[in-house]
Amino acid sequence: MDYKNKKVLVIGMAKSGVSSAVLLCRLGADVTIYDIKPKQHLPEHLLDELEGYKYHDMLGKDPIDLIPEMDILVLSPGVPLGLPFIKKAYELNKSVIAEIELGFEVSKADFIAITGTNGKTTTTALTGEIFKSAGIPTHVLGNIGVPITQEAMQTKAGDVVVAETAALQLDTISDYRPRESAILNITEDHLDRYGTMENYIAAKAKIFKNQTAEDYCVLNYDNELVRALAPQIKAKVVWFSIDMIPQNGAYIKEGNICFSLEGKETIILPAKEVRIPGRHNLENALAASALACLYGIAPEVIAQTLRTFPGVEHRIEFVRTVNGVSFINDSKGTNPDATINAIKAMTAPTVLLLGGFDKKNDFVPLFEEFTPMIKAVIVLGDTAEKIIAAAQECNYPNYIRATGFEDAVLKAYSIADEGDNVLLSPACASWDMFRNFEERGRIFKEIVKGL
Repeated sequence: MDYKNKKVLVIGMAKSGVSSAVLLCRLGADVTIYDIKPKQHLPEHLLDELEGYKYHDMLGKDPIDLIPEMDILVLSPGVPLGLPFIKKAYELNKSVIAEIELGFEVSKADFIAITGTNGKTTTTALTGEIFKSAGIPTHVLGNIGVPITQEAMQTKAGDVVVAETAALQLDTISDYRPRESAILNITEDHLDRYGTMENYIAAKAKIFKNQTAEDYCVLNYDNELVRALAPQIKAKVVWFSIDMIPQNGAYIKEGNICFSLEGKETIILPAKEVRIPGRHNLENALAASALACLYGIAPEVIAQTLRTFPGVEHRIEFVRTVNGVSFINDSKGTNPDATINAIKAMTAPTVLLLGGFDKKNDFVPLFEEFTPMIKAVIVLGDTAEKIIAAAQECNYPNYIRATGFEDAVLKAYSIADEGDNVLLSPACASWDMFRNFEERGRIFKEIVKGL
């Protein structure tokens, strides 16, 4: 699309909204920015990137009267589609697109898009490292922290964008078409927005909406909800699995990670040599290996990256040992299934910090998955009462209510013995106390480093 002189309303002034506005200004669009918050209530310096560009400011105002004159609305992830002015835009047949759609349209790169309830960040970062190690100009973008629109104009033909792609980003895509896509898993999450699992699954499934038989879609065979999507997909389906050996895909055979396509099997490396721990990370390694193999990357490059990749910040990240107590930051554990994965990776008695913003998740399955390693739970945040009710339903008695975040860390430290872990894996979003999970993780590390 030619954006020159188009009237565009950019909605939501977080990182992706600001980078979208900058990109549109550079493309010659007539840009208006909107956020429910007025400028003085936005984070300091957030709009600095727009300095020097001409744009209209509707921050903190109702833009509904502007909609008839707008050509395009660009939505940041998570903007509610039921807002009156967005409904009006749809009624008037205005173009309503996602930030990732705008970045995709402008970029000249091949897209490798990765989604799933859990594991997106680790798999995206790992896949990006494999592609970089292969000498391919690679941009690791999307929900991982760098908006696609921020680097879209810098990409060239022959580059690759490895994009972490959340359901909230897929809601309003139109032509977004990755050369390769992957769905890592689907478990209960974001029901505060989608209402039902069916709606949430449908949002995830949009990742392959525009793919054709020339493209690839990598699916987790071991996840029933993901496996059930295969009949809908026009792209060539390639599987990954720990539990079985698919005809086409990545799998474990005789202790090795292998990849097969059209009858040709390639051994990549022994599974025990993958550096990042846990079964869930073995799944992530299989998905990344499949994506890399499909792009033609040599198995020895994939193997070397799997041996050396240390993981990502805020995902089962070792922080420090204090008087024999190891502190682990898993602030990225924003739903019960992610926390279950973290729990299963613990090999020592663990005090778990649990609670935060309520996304309408059920915590009973989390307590049902507790291993004997979970010696106590410190409960905090908006979901505290809901978590305590789940603990009681599951006859789990070892919970302590904290009055705040620092109090939770200190309480956990006070009951941990030498050789124990203190694990921050809240099973909830962070928005009741923090701007995002990154801030929650950073503050956790600051508190720990001050002990």
